[in-house]
Amino acid sequence: MFFLLSKLLLFLLSPLTWVILGLGLTFFSRSAKWKKRGKITAIFCLLFFSNTFIYKEFCRQWEVFGTPIGKVKHHDVGIVLGGMAEYNNDLKTLSLRRGGDRIWQTIELYKAGKIDKILISGDNGDLTNKGLHEAKQMKVVLVRWGIPKEDIITETVSRNTHQNAVETKKVLDKYYPKYKSFILITSGRHMRRALACYKAAGLHCTPYSTDLYTGPKRSYTFDEFVVPDVSTMSDWHGLLKEMVGYVAYSMTGKI
Repeated sequence: MFFLLSKLLLFLLSPLTWVILGLGLTFFSRSAKWKKRGKITAIFCLLFFSNTFIYKEFCRQWEVFGTPIGKVKHHDVGIVLGGMAEYNNDLKTLSLRRGGDRIWQTIELYKAGKIDKILISGDNGDLTNKGLHEAKQMKVVLVRWGIPKEDIITETVSRNTHQNAVETKKVLDKYYPKYKSFILITSGRHMRRALACYKAAGLHCTPYSTDLYTGPKRSYTFDEFVVPDVSTMSDWHGLLKEMVGYVAYSMTGKI
């Protein structure tokens, strides 16, 4: 139930949803006052949520900044969270998205000797079965790329961040109790919620943020201030998902 409600809430808070509602009022309301309000809402949402500078400034307040790999200390296990790929049912293969930087950086840490084991956590977070079973399928790929299968641990049950933490703790306690140091690898804007979940589950992890939008130093180009970018609306969707998820987890005692 929580899974379904969280998806519904995210839909209702999506910038695109508000644009559609505004346009709906503009074209279908019989009231001149509501037509005007709908038009203003749609225009405001389009301009505000498509501005890259505004998005990055909000994101800067939420993201956990990255760490240069040279400053990373050795850890027993690198825990990389799912949500980085989709499954192409026609080609029968994983297809990486922006979150694929998680596994890329995990491999970098492994090859640099910063971690001894890779733990991939997560099955899929879709409402329906689209063929994605991320941890299992990603392990097959990594083994094919030459990483020994004994160095890859999978947690194949979880469907959200809370479950990632709970199920990872179960796997480590049951099969790998000797491991004591962990580094958590996930997207910068997802890290705040992920760290809180793992802490609540009893696993204290060092953060290692990936696919970052911002950093300690501000750096903008002229077009980011003035040129609307439709992809930024999608980025807002992801940021709002994290903010809403954090609040929802806090209210339900998951963190």
